[in-house]
Amino acid sequence: MEAIVLAGGLGTRLQPVISAVPKPMAPVAGKPFLHYILDWLEGNQISRTILAVGYQYEIIQNAFGNRFSTMELAYSTEDSPLGTGGAIARAMEELSGEQFFIINGDTIFSACLSKLFAFHQAHAYDLSVLLKPMRDFDRYGAVEINEQNRIVSIKEKKPQKEGLINGGVYMANKQIKSYFPKTDAFSFEKEFLETKLNELSFGGLISDSYFIDIGIPSDYLKAQSELTAKS
Repeated sequence: MEAIVLAGGLGTRLQPVISAVPKPMAPVAGKPFLHYILDWLEGNQISRTILAVGYQYEIIQNAFGNRFSTMELAYSTEDSPLGTGGAIARAMEELSGEQFFIINGDTIFSACLSKLFAFHQAHAYDLSVLLKPMRDFDRYGAVEINEQNRIVSIKEKKPQKEGLINGGVYMANKQIKSYFPKTDAFSFEKEFLETKLNELSFGGLISDSYFIDIGIPSDYLKAQSELTAKS
C-alpha cells in the first residue's frame, strides 16, 4: 500500500519554539517529528510513501533521501502554497495504485492502518477517516456519524465538552480527485470533506489509540516527553 504524507507545513505557530524548518522536521526527543510518522507507516506495512513537500523541502529530502528503512520515499513538490487539498491532488499524480492513505504531517495517530483498510473495504466508502474521541476541546471541529458509521456532519471549531475529531488519517479511492475543486490551491478539509458529504460516502472509524498534534507550542512540548516514553 501507498501513503501520502502532508509535509509542507510552515509551522508558523511553532516559530517561538523551533528554528526555521518545515513543521514535520521539528525536533522531538532528538529526531524530526516526521521520523516518528515514517516509522509508524513502515510498521503498518506501507511500502511506498509520497511526501507532499513545499517550504524548505530540501531539508526533508536531505534528511531522508529516497528510502526509510524498507519503505520507498518519493516527493511531490509545490512551488507555491497549494493548501492541503492542492498538495494531495498533486501528490496523487505519483500514485501507482487505486487506493491510498493520507496522513497529516504534524500529527501522530498510532492506530492500526489494517483496521482502517478493512473498514474501508467492508463498507465500500469513497473515503474513510480515523476519528479520535476527545473531551474538552476547541481546536477541532466535531465529527458526527450515523449507525452505519457514515459521516453525516462536520461542525465548526468551537468549545466542546466531548465528541469525535478528525484524526488526520484517511484511506481514499483515487476517484475522489474528480470531485476536487477546479483550482490548484484549496483546503481538503473545508472545500472537499465538508462540501461533499452528500455527494460521496465518507466513513468514520473510531479509535482511541495514542494521538498527538504538534500544531501549537504546548502540544509540541508535550510530544517531547510522550514520544520519548513510547520509543
